[in-house]
Amino acid sequence: MKRLVTAVGFGSIVALAVSLPLSGQSTAAPPLVITAFNGQPAPPYTMPRTPWGDPDLQGAWSSDDATFPVSRAGGRGGAPQANAAPQGLYLNDEQWAARQKQIKDGVTTAENAVGSFRGDFARRPFRQTSYIVDPPDGIMPQPLPAAQKRRAPRDQGTFGAGPFEWTTDFTNYDRCITRGIWGSVARVVYGNGHRIVQAPGMVVISYEMIHDTRVIYTDARPHINSRIRGYLGDSRGRWENDTLVVETTNLTDQTSIGANGNGLRHSDRMVMTERIRRVAPDILQYQLTVDDPVTYPRPFTMSIPLTPLDGGDLLPYECHEGNEAIRNSLGAERAEDRALAADLARGIKRERRPVQDGLDVGGRPTGPGARGGGAGRGAPPPDANIPPREQ
Repeated sequence: MKRLVTAVGFGSIVALAVSLPLSGQSTAAPPLVITAFNGQPAPPYTMPRTPWGDPDLQGAWSSDDATFPVSRAGGRGGAPQANAAPQGLYLNDEQWAARQKQIKDGVTTAENAVGSFRGDFARRPFRQTSYIVDPPDGIMPQPLPAAQKRRAPRDQGTFGAGPFEWTTDFTNYDRCITRGIWGSVARVVYGNGHRIVQAPGMVVISYEMIHDTRVIYTDARPHINSRIRGYLGDSRGRWENDTLVVETTNLTDQTSIGANGNGLRHSDRMVMTERIRRVAPDILQYQLTVDDPVTYPRPFTMSIPLTPLDGGDLLPYECHEGNEAIRNSLGAERAEDRALAADLARGIKRERRPVQDGLDVGGRPTGPGARGGGAGRGAPPPDANIPPREQ
């Protein structure tokens, strides 16, 4: 069975009251970029309708098949790779053949995996080269210099070097509070399911990992008071023909645009615009435009195809902030404090051991110095067909 995983963590959703104004840079978000058909024209498709006449997006969907990186040309976390050749939105024929083989080999490896932890895996290859579709070069804009000053150990949580003095030094993902909107959609090693249900005047999206649920009203009601903020903001939707357009405001500055919601935190002035459309019976095109003038020099847009969730059911993700992970991590940090002091008293000066000790969520080495080496800190093993972690 593919979707056998061990889920750990903690979680809830919190609303905070602040008085900063809501404003973006902006220009309207770009129209939907349909990448699902590998650069070919979309085949004819008639959108199914709900009994009350709205386009029907309902079902259990997944980003498991979105196996390409965030940025093009080898970029990770938005940074372009030095001296990388420009690349278009789709792989060339040679690269496409390699991608197809990668997915085929990944299925064989995953279905024959042995052990207590098994990640989700892709079954369907797509020719897309990056999540980023705007700017056209496929490179995520780098944060502004003032925003870079906000970087902190909490941005990477237990995959970073710490130190961890209190719960607020961890990511919201570590604490099982939330992964934010984009962190709940982007593909990671497991838990990539999304369930969409609809009722007259609303669309409801539930995410498998950290079990967040968003209620998106489509009945033209206004946004709530700008003084009320939440980790997932306040989402209002409208139908533009067969596309669901969702504008989210009223966000906090406590989440990030990164894998699992990790990375540099955005500002509370960010506005997110999603476009979601069913383009085939088994493909939902999902697009997000991020507009945060305090953090990024310009808006940028990511677009990926979502496909049916293998098995069709979101698995329970039994996590809450009272679980043992944060308590144990803080206990380990204090034990390491004592060990460092004891070593120093003996004349031994060494680097601090990180909380994860160089292992990933499956207990596999993640770095050259981590219990026998690996593919780089936070990276998957070589046979895993997942995109690199966005740091």
